[in-house]
Amino acid sequence: MKNLWLKNYPPQVRHNIDELKYDSLSDLMVNTSKIYGNKIAFTNLKTKISYKKHIELSKVFASNLQKKCNVRKGDKIAIMLPNLLTYPVALLGSYLAGAIIVNINPLYKSREIEDALKDSGAETIIVLDIFLSELNEVISKTKIQNVIVCKVTDLLNPIMKIVVGLVMLIKNRKISIEKEYLPFSKMLKKETNLLEIKLTHDDIALLQYTGGTTGKSKAAVLTHRNILSNILQLDSWVEHIIKKGNESIITALPLYHIFSFTVNLMYFYSIGSNNILVTNPRNIKDFVKILKNNKFTVITAVNTLFNLLLNSSNFKKLDFSNLKFSVGGGMSVLSSTASKWKSVTGVEITQGYGLTETSPIVSINKIKDAYNGTIGLPVPSTDISIRNDNGEELSIDQEGELCIKGPQVMTGYYNNIQETEKSFTDDGFFKTGDIATVNSEGFIKIVDRKKDMIISSGYNVYPNEIEDYVSQHHDVRECGVIGKPDLNRGESIILYVVRSNYSLSENDIISFCKNGLTEYKIPKKVKFIEEIPKNNVGKILRRKLREL
Repeated sequence: MKNLWLKNYPPQVRHNIDELKYDSLSDLMVNTSKIYGNKIAFTNLKTKISYKKHIELSKVFASNLQKKCNVRKGDKIAIMLPNLLTYPVALLGSYLAGAIIVNINPLYKSREIEDALKDSGAETIIVLDIFLSELNEVISKTKIQNVIVCKVTDLLNPIMKIVVGLVMLIKNRKISIEKEYLPFSKMLKKETNLLEIKLTHDDIALLQYTGGTTGKSKAAVLTHRNILSNILQLDSWVEHIIKKGNESIITALPLYHIFSFTVNLMYFYSIGSNNILVTNPRNIKDFVKILKNNKFTVITAVNTLFNLLLNSSNFKKLDFSNLKFSVGGGMSVLSSTASKWKSVTGVEITQGYGLTETSPIVSINKIKDAYNGTIGLPVPSTDISIRNDNGEELSIDQEGELCIKGPQVMTGYYNNIQETEKSFTDDGFFKTGDIATVNSEGFIKIVDRKKDMIISSGYNVYPNEIEDYVSQHHDVRECGVIGKPDLNRGESIILYVVRSNYSLSENDIISFCKNGLTEYKIPKKVKFIEEIPKNNVGKILRRKLREL
């Protein structure tokens, strides 16, 4: 199986990435800004910030982190922000001050915030004011010494400050802020002799917590080398399609998620793109307006977000003539979604695959190729292996655990030697926990999560296969599958469905399944619900389904 995928690489793609050009992510951003200067780096809420301005703001922020918060090299700074202009400034400013970033989902509840802060040992946190209440409940139990509070209006142009401020006032958002907390705006008032910090490839860039779709999150230790390598791997794959300095990417997936962080923020920054930040993509009406008002060339999303857009009549009226490619990640793109997207936009969804632990990109399909149900070919300088439970490598088309080796793979889990050791093979491959096959052409197909696999009547049943099939029913909006203990079968297959037509019955679904699935894959129970529980990037939370 060794490197059999290389024969199917696009001719423009190198088999291996070049040596890293930059020492760190901050080095990349600072040097990129010198190239693109006055070009627009970020757009959000009708406000634009140039590359030059981004660097200027970040340096002032960094100097104040050092002076007011006593941040030193290796200190951990938690960032708990949605997609606002404050995020890239807070991020680069923290790196320039020498810090390690701890990305925290701002929608976390107090218990989850507490776990992340205690586990990481962060002493500084940058947080949006509307999320303070959850933080305040647990802050005394953590090592947090400095709280920097952002507002939605921070960094907005004067007109939008007024507009957004009035909206917040109308919504009666009265937020209690402790006196000792530092306003983000005051951290940008005056630069105080920034102490230059030299970061290296081996320094930690991120403590990135895993999604927690199946249990308690762990922090993957990602170095600057890991992420810089992944940027080069992606660049090698798409550089013949993009035009540096001329792309506009829609960033609707949250920047605190590793997919959006590496692909949207870091990679597209490195090529001089306008990064259009969408703060609340679930507000489809406003989201579509953003798409209408910006000539975007690239969009990344997960299956659920693609579907939300496709269900909007106004989205279908948009001009897609500038769209070069669309990338699906974070979860499997279903065939029905890919087909609808192509029919509406004229552009294929290019499906890729990655994990928090791999920075995240492991594989990707050829850009503009038709949807094929696979996650593509391993990116340059990446080796894969399909292993059985005994750690033995399997042959072509045999199902086993997908294992990864490459410069983008994490060094381990933070403060968790036991989990780290469990996650790597003796010969250094990271064990993904995903069941996959590799065909003779080198294309990888994910069968399902190993831990999500259902064993029913002695058969291995993979939820993704059933979900992909059922989603093709014209009255099914979305669905999710779990296994529940069954004395006779071991596990019974339970299907949860969000229907678009309320006349749709359980019998209708079962009959539909009988037409396309073998007997042991047919759900024993169909339950209709109003919404499939998902995390903030669209992955199905199967543990939540099990609680229903």
